[in-house]
Amino acid sequence: MAVAMVTTAVRQTPTIDEPVYVGTAVVYVREHSLRFNPEHPPLGKLIVAAGTVFAHPHLKPGFRGDQGQLGRRLLYESGNDPWRVMFWARLPVMVVTLLFGLVVFGFARDLVGRVGGLVALVLYTFSPDLITNGSLATLDMPAAGFVVTATWMLWRARRRPLPYLLLAGLATGAAVATKMSTLPAVPVLLALAAWSYWRAIAGTLPRRRRAAGAVAAAVGVALVLIAVVWAVYLAVDPRLRWTTPANVPAVHGLRGLLIDVLPFPDAYRDGMRIQFGFESATWHGYLFGHVYSGALWYYLPAALLVKTPLGMLALWLLGAGVMAAVPSLRAAVPYVLVVPGVLLAAAMQGSRDLGVRYALFVPVFLAVAAACAVALRRRGAYTVTAVLVAFVAVSSLRTYPYYLPYSNEAFGGPAKTHLRLHDSNVDWGQDLGRLADRLRERYPREREVWLVYKGSGVPSWYGIHGRDPLKAPPERVHGLLVVSDSSIAKAQGPLKRLIRGSRAIDDVGHSITIFRRP
Repeated sequence: MAVAMVTTAVRQTPTIDEPVYVGTAVVYVREHSLRFNPEHPPLGKLIVAAGTVFAHPHLKPGFRGDQGQLGRRLLYESGNDPWRVMFWARLPVMVVTLLFGLVVFGFARDLVGRVGGLVALVLYTFSPDLITNGSLATLDMPAAGFVVTATWMLWRARRRPLPYLLLAGLATGAAVATKMSTLPAVPVLLALAAWSYWRAIAGTLPRRRRAAGAVAAAVGVALVLIAVVWAVYLAVDPRLRWTTPANVPAVHGLRGLLIDVLPFPDAYRDGMRIQFGFESATWHGYLFGHVYSGALWYYLPAALLVKTPLGMLALWLLGAGVMAAVPSLRAAVPYVLVVPGVLLAAAMQGSRDLGVRYALFVPVFLAVAAACAVALRRRGAYTVTAVLVAFVAVSSLRTYPYYLPYSNEAFGGPAKTHLRLHDSNVDWGQDLGRLADRLRERYPREREVWLVYKGSGVPSWYGIHGRDPLKAPPERVHGLLVVSDSSIAKAQGPLKRLIRGSRAIDDVGHSITIFRRP
């Protein structure tokens, strides 16, 4: 997994979100300011900052543009090498991704022994989605990892409540301090904290004292969680200087009440208001060749069906079935299946159908569930599990190094993903460097290159001097027409007509298509 992530990271240009997080991370360290990217808590960006400090990037203090402009200024306008800065920014996320693999191994080993732990570890390390997001300077992988760590600690608290409840509180706080989308899991985790304590002291105290102790355990975990969130914000700015931005929307009703009662810093609560503002907007999606406005409730399950290896899907179902059927494993169902189920249900209510990264906790938790297949006391269970695990490994290796646009064999593999999904599922702006190499190697004599690029990279920095075909009369657009696949998916009007009048001649990273226009 380390090899896959490193070799992938060094070839990919910044994805759409990464420059914002990297620029914000640098400002955190140097200016101790929370003014950029308040819609996400700081911890994930502090993890990124642990790498950027070694890159020593140049950035003049006091930048006054927006967060998108900040990322552009840092990477392309301050004399820095974007390749070097991005590698160092991504490296800490790769490290924590590997460490969370050990968490998955330990969790599964506690449930079904070492063989099950190895099954879970193989599924985790060969998951294309986890390799993809683990090699990027983004927040989704750390958030999912902290949630599964918290859940494992709660499972272990059934035997030794004190140390593991404390660790569960720290991990839950870390998750909430990384992404606000983990908040729906908090009530479930607190309930599991109470239940774990109840089970741990079974038979030692009267029922009322056990109940009081269980409530105290949940309250204790909540207090640790709150302390972690405050500590993360204080680590960025010990004085918590915060002024509510002018663009923060007003949030009313139950959502507004929820924000008001949360015992978190004002910056966190304003960030929640911004997130709810995003949820109130109308976004455009693309699924199975259909462009639509709004959100589809089944988008994430459908996207997971496309982007998960077939052997992994089979093991998920088998392992979940075994957990429900084997009495000794039923106690783990609330920990292994309910927590990701609640998070998935919450994510399915969102308005942004932009990628499976919003459900990254699913392959993390279900790797543990899949390991339970080895507990099936029937002849051939180990053989079936081994065959499916091998199928997953082969499918993952075949897509190397194009993990981001991965889709399984039933949907045609990475080359066909753009026909069914878009955005961070296939084309997140990651192949600008590969496009520059392709144009230089195969099309060095082309006089005109017309470019429609969807991403945060700056094409000219990589030696791509393409003109915008949408700003020229159609009759003047001849030669190479280069279009990001997400733009093709949603093409309308002039761009759609330009594509129809062109012939596809090349593919770059399964995310950018090169056309020849006569």
